[in-house]
Amino acid sequence: MNGGGLNGPGRELGAFLRSRRERLAPADVGLPGSPRRRTPGLRRGEVAELAGISSSWYAWLEQGRVRTSEQVLRSVARALRLAPDETAHVMSFVEHAAPSEQPSGWVSRNLLSLVEALAPNPAVVLDPHWDLLAWNSGYTALLTDLARLAPKQRNLLWLVFRWPPARTLLASWEPEARSLLGQFRAKVARHPEDGRYAEITEELLTDPDAARWYGRRETSAFHPSVRHFRHPVAGDLRLRYVKLAAVDEPGHHLLAYLPDDRPTEESLRVLVG
Repeated sequence: MNGGGLNGPGRELGAFLRSRRERLAPADVGLPGSPRRRTPGLRRGEVAELAGISSSWYAWLEQGRVRTSEQVLRSVARALRLAPDETAHVMSFVEHAAPSEQPSGWVSRNLLSLVEALAPNPAVVLDPHWDLLAWNSGYTALLTDLARLAPKQRNLLWLVFRWPPARTLLASWEPEARSLLGQFRAKVARHPEDGRYAEITEELLTDPDAARWYGRRETSAFHPSVRHFRHPVAGDLRLRYVKLAAVDEPGHHLLAYLPDDRPTEESLRVLVG
């Protein structure tokens, strides 16, 4: 135990657990209600009892004063009825589960060649902040020429929230934007001292939608899926997102957009020319 308080990750975990405790009613977990409750949600002691830990230990956990084991966090996640993505977020705070990621902006020749070879299918290389390090002609044709953007704007979060065409280009903009923001929030929580994360967050919070969703402490995880684009030139496109980790470049990921049907495949060929 550290009575003086932990660093940012411990405080962030505690705030997240508190937000989830406050959204639960006693009836949600099979407990009798009480007219004397002054605050919403479960009491700390009730969560502790459901998780099989002491009330003091759970209180310290919410206050960011203790580190704890994977077993305890799983018990707390079950007690709070967390969704799978929320449970994964909580488990990421186990010390060994969050290694430091400090890749450079350099991209290897092999990865660059792979990105180019995927054209006309859009592809891009991301770093842990979702900064876009390399892209191909398909990505430029689908979205925009990133080379014309300021370096700090070459970021997937910035494109989704601060680049106006994104809201009409993505047919399901709101759920996809919320999912991406949830993934980002989960990363920020584990790296509170990272200056680039702070910079991106500050820019995102100037958007009213991002600010509202971010304040709810929503988290998410990446799931392969089919995204529907309404392109002003190519029309309707259905693209499967595939995300691959670059083993020899820690922290870098290849994000490829593969056609989900023949019309999309043909449209991409025409679009890229």
